[in-house]
Amino acid sequence: MDEKTEQLRDIFMDVSSEESVTESQAAGRGSLTDTDEATVEERLGETVARMRDRYDFRTDLDDPALVGLVRGFYAGQEDAALAEELGVDASTVREARLDLHLLRETDDDAEFDTAAFRKRVVGGGATDDELAAAFDIDTERAARYRRVVEAQAAARGVSHRFTSEFEDALTEAGLATQMTAGLRETGLDEATEDIDSLDSDADVSM
Repeated sequence: MDEKTEQLRDIFMDVSSEESVTESQAAGRGSLTDTDEATVEERLGETVARMRDRYDFRTDLDDPALVGLVRGFYAGQEDAALAEELGVDASTVREARLDLHLLRETDDDAEFDTAAFRKRVVGGGATDDELAAAFDIDTERAARYRRVVEAQAAARGVSHRFTSEFEDALTEAGLATQMTAGLRETGLDEATEDIDSLDSDADVSM
């Protein structure tokens, strides 16, 4: 340790009243120092299992694979990376994500009136072909965005309870590095759009 480093160390010790200062962190964010790894897996697995009982999952991924998807999603992995890790294609990962109410901000990207589209889907009755014609998009895109809207509605219908359980388990373990704020903002944005749409309808009818 050179003289300048020693001086800085002494200053730091005076300010913090600590007897010793380490020159590197022993463990970075994302390490399981105080939380049992098995407990995290168990908590995530229990949430996935309850979701499977409640909803009709659209992929053949088993619960351990879905737990891995949850962990990878909150660690910031993109669908392509998750697909490679799970040995499936990206479209399967996307379907599984939406089954689990795991929404990305990019899922909501669209060049058409998403509030009006959402209203048509939630109201029921419109087919993918009808949505495609109404919003001047192809049928495949209409089906993809319908799936997002349905996942948003399902998550909102349970007050985002399942994603909160995922986040609680991972946050307590220090593993939830991102996505949480984005998910909340996405949920608030689409809920606000719905409210604005309802207000607009009320103004027109008055």
